[in-house]
Formats: sequence, C-alpha cells, structure tokens
Amino acid sequence: MSKIGVGIIGTGFGQIIHIPALQIHPDTEVVAVYHRDHIKAQQIADKFGIPHACDRLEYLLALQSVQAVAISTPPSLHYEQAKMAINAGKHILLEKPVTMNFQEAINLYRLAQEKQVVTATDFEFRCVPQWKYFKHLLDQNHVGKKRMISIDWLVQGRADPKRMWNWYSQKAYGGGALGAIGSHAFDYVRWLFGDIKSICGQLSTSITERPDAEGNLRPVDADDTCNILLELADGTPCNISLSTATYRGRGHWLTVYGENGTLVLGSSNQADYVHGFSLRQGKLDRFEMEIVPIPPEYDLPKTYTDGRLAPVLAICDRWVKSIQLGKTMTPSLYEGAWSQLLMDLTQESHQTKKWVEVPSSILAISQP
Repeated sequence: MSKIGVGIIGTGFGQIIHIPALQIHPDTEVVAVYHRDHIKAQQIADKFGIPHACDRLEYLLALQSVQAVAISTPPSLHYEQAKMAINAGKHILLEKPVTMNFQEAINLYRLAQEKQVVTATDFEFRCVPQWKYFKHLLDQNHVGKKRMISIDWLVQGRADPKRMWNWYSQKAYGGGALGAIGSHAFDYVRWLFGDIKSICGQLSTSITERPDAEGNLRPVDADDTCNILLELADGTPCNISLSTATYRGRGHWLTVYGENGTLVLGSSNQADYVHGFSLRQGKLDRFEMEIVPIPPEYDLPKTYTDGRLAPVLAICDRWVKSIQLGKTMTPSLYEGAWSQLLMDLTQESHQTKKWVEVPSSILAISQP
C-alpha cells in the first residue's frame, strides 16, 4: 500500500509536532508545506526534506501527491483553510479549537460528510495511557455513583506579563485559555462522563497588556482564566478551573468523587502538558491515597522527549487507518464541533451572567 501524502498548513506546532509525527508514521509521507512567505516555506522544506514548498494554499491543495493535510494555524484561519481543503477532497487533521464558533465547525463537519473526507481533531488526551485507563475504570463503575467532579488546570505558560503579545492575546484571532485548554477539557468531559445538561461560565483577563515585537505595550482582550460549572445529564456537578497565568500553578488535575471512593488523575509538570500523569485512588478503609498501576497494554508504542509527540502520533494513526478503510474516526470534527459549542455557551453564560442549557444534539440545532 502506497503512503498517504500529507501537506502541512501551519508551521509553529506543525514543525514541532505534526511534521515529526507524520514522518515517523510508516504509512504517511510529508510531501508539501505551506507558509505565506515563500522563503520561510522553502527553509522549512529544506530542514525536513519536504519536496514542495508553497506560498499559496491553492498550490499545495492542487498537488496530486497531497491526499491529506494537517492544519495548525491560528484558529481564526481554520475555517477557510479547512473548507478549501475539504472542497479539494483532502482528508484533514485539524488542531483545536477547530474554528471560531460552532456554526463554522458544524458547517465543516457537514461539508466533510458530503465530500466523504476523513476528519480528525487533535484531542490527544484520549490517547495518553493514564487517561485511557482512567476511562476504563470509570466505564467499569470503579467509584460507583459519581458525587462530584473537579478539574483544575492551572499553569504558568502566560503568567509573565513580559511574554510577547501575539495572536494568542487577541480574542478576534481565537486566542485565550478557553480555546487553548478549555477545548480539551470540554472534549474529555464528554468522553469520560457523557452529556452535559447546563453550563455556567466566568472568564477574566488578568494581564491586560503585553509588549509587541518592538516593545510597545498592546492591549490583551483574550481570557487567561476561566471558571466553569457544569451539570452533567445524570445530575453530577462538575467544577472546572482553568488558568494559563498562575505562577507555580498546581498543574492539571482531574478528580472524581464517587460513592465507592475517589479517583485522582493528575500531573504537576509545568514544562510538558502530557508527561507526568499519575493515577491514584482513595477508599474509605485506607488512610492514604494509593497509586493505581497502569496495565502495560495501555502503553504507547514509544515515547519521546516532547510528551505531545506520542499521543499526537496515536491520533495520526487513527486518522491514517480511517483513511485507508474509508471510515469515520473519533475524535473527528463531530467532537470538535461539540467542544466549540460548549465554548460558545461558556461565552454566552459569561456575557449574560446566567446558566445556559446545553442541547442534547448538535445536529438537531443546526441546518446546512
């Protein structure tokens, strides 16, 4: 079977993760890279041994050797770029948040169905061993009836006010903590715990100015801290605290309190948001939390210095197999659209200062 030719759209995360992952995978070949500056496109192509360097997206999508594309540009560019790729018949791997709003996301999902292209959204926590085993334990009713869920994702990536102003600082370009990490949280809440009944959100921007490349202070309007309350369909309350501006924040912790005990999945690693997770459990008859060993069958085939690479490679593997079999995969644009809807409803709740009901189906609330 011949390799699937992939074009790279987005050269930040694309260079760090997408290109290496797709060059490692035995069934994919990176054949083209796009950057609006042709010199930079050629430099990246030379660096990674990629045959085609393109400064127009149309050129990349016209290449017969490109059957699929990986998109990791700023979120404000995703809709038009993904739409062009789908219309060109290319399968797409799309970074989160998938679009700027739910309507764009569901439009892409429907278009992909119409054009029969396979879509993947990079919700890589679904492929991290500790998270997969956590999901298994929940499915086995390990803690019994859930009483409360708590999520703390508190990191310091943007805590320094001297960190440079860029698209991430601007709401209009899809910047902010809600999109960067809230998109993940909304996906894994649905994956792990099921449907959500209602949502209440409060967003804030603690650092309101940052210096640009010339050192001039520019306004920041993208959120860096989010407090979100959810009521799950089964009535379980879920509290979510997110921040990218907390010095020595506690990291990423997910706790489920149930009638039979407590499960804690967490990592204090501030340098790598994938490496460092451990799973612990607490029971009534034990004085201390105890480590839950992860069975070896949940391990990834290989790990890398950058913790993101192995789970993204696992997402790519699902994508490749789905392309080869002509079948849909999970997580796809369907999951991406759900995450986007929950982000939109969080914004609505923040603006209205009210709880907002969550629809039971995304397909029922939108028309082509």
